[in-house]
Amino acid sequence: YPELSLDLVYNPSGAFLPPGQSSLEVDYKRELMEKFGITFNNLLTITNMPIKRFADYLAKEGKMKEYMELLVNNFNAGTVEGLMCLDTVSVGWDGAIYDCDFNQQLGMGIIGQSQNESHDDKNSTKKQKLNVFDIESLLDLQKYSVRTDNHCFGCTAGTGSSCQGATA
Repeated sequence: YPELSLDLVYNPSGAFLPPGQSSLEVDYKRELMEKFGITFNNLLTITNMPIKRFADYLAKEGKMKEYMELLVNNFNAGTVEGLMCLDTVSVGWDGAIYDCDFNQQLGMGIIGQSQNESHDDKNSTKKQKLNVFDIESLLDLQKYSVRTDNHCFGCTAGTGSSCQGATA
């Protein structure tokens, strides 16, 4: 089906950064064609984020500090412009809004002024995690800062990482 597009994702199998996306794509295209007759459009590389199961693995192996140092020491300012948290929104099953899917996994919702119907004051506002019902448009989110934590170094290390692959 030549009209269909097939993209592959490379995720490292350990506590290291992925190789360069372009050179890895060339290697994968050659190997998959020669050995299996498989063609694909793009190869995307994604960095392992030090959260959830991978964080548990790092802690169990005693490698969390080492991996975090790898991410921090490989910070690349050139990746920042392409970060998905700057132009992508994740929405939870309950309507909660997140800067990115990693913040969603960690329960780090966007915090802002939300309309809160209370018994005392029908128009009171309070700071809380925002929900799709708290905004009229995605433009409303521009006034809020992106929530960050140590895992964010995963998207800015080396050639960067996003749902669309490398960012630099």
